[in-house]
Amino acid sequence: MFLELVTTFFELALSCYFTAAILGIVELAVGKASVSRAMKVLIALGFVLHTVNVFLRYVVGGQMPIASMHEATSFLTWSIVLIFLIIELKYEISLLGSFVMPGVFILMLSSSVLPRQIKPIDPTLQGYWLWIHTTLAFLGDAAFAVACGIGVMYLVQERFVKSKKLGGLFHRLPSLQILDDINYRLLTIGFPLLTLAIITGAVWAEGVWGTFWRWDPKEVWSLITWLFYAMVLHVRTHSGWHGKKSAILSVIGFAAVLFTFFGVNLLLKSLHEF
Repeated sequence: MFLELVTTFFELALSCYFTAAILGIVELAVGKASVSRAMKVLIALGFVLHTVNVFLRYVVGGQMPIASMHEATSFLTWSIVLIFLIIELKYEISLLGSFVMPGVFILMLSSSVLPRQIKPIDPTLQGYWLWIHTTLAFLGDAAFAVACGIGVMYLVQERFVKSKKLGGLFHRLPSLQILDDINYRLLTIGFPLLTLAIITGAVWAEGVWGTFWRWDPKEVWSLITWLFYAMVLHVRTHSGWHGKKSAILSVIGFAAVLFTFFGVNLLLKSLHEF
């Protein structure tokens, strides 16, 4: 019974995200307020359904639902939508969903084709550190994901400004300054979260395996990603890499996040299941 409900709520959330992504693309073309409102309603509805799905998997499995790539990808998607909704409520950027939701749908679709069985987590890994470490890591990655979407928006708007073709989409996108400010705000949210995720992961590892660092590929690539974002914030603060350069680095940085999340598991042998 519960397993059927888990599947039902997941599929409903997937359908909402898919429809929202389509409406987002339509909104780029037509610029109608009604389309934008419908997109936002579907995103919010999808998030509620997705939240129920995540909660039900927790109830059924009796553990944080991140034990498989299906669960981890779904939880990452949920985290991205959460950060998106927070930014949307604060800044009211009508077109942000058009740039974020296609990626959200692709991630959710990826989750849907991965094995969905509920795998037990090693009992030695159970405990509050699991919740703290993974929640920090997923929320940090989610902030970087939305920063990537903002970065793409900046590059599109910057191209309009440079070409001096100030059409309808130009007037519906936020100013370059606003986009740059939001991008920076997301980076300053994501970086501390990633930092704390790495620190808590090291403390957790020491308690379980007796060592803070094992040079596991996931750990190494997490450190590489951390160093990259540290560099981004450094050059932005001290070398004036604002605007276009910062937007490009946000896109590249999220590519590193995706490789750490998916590529390590697909191409390298890691002790991490997700």
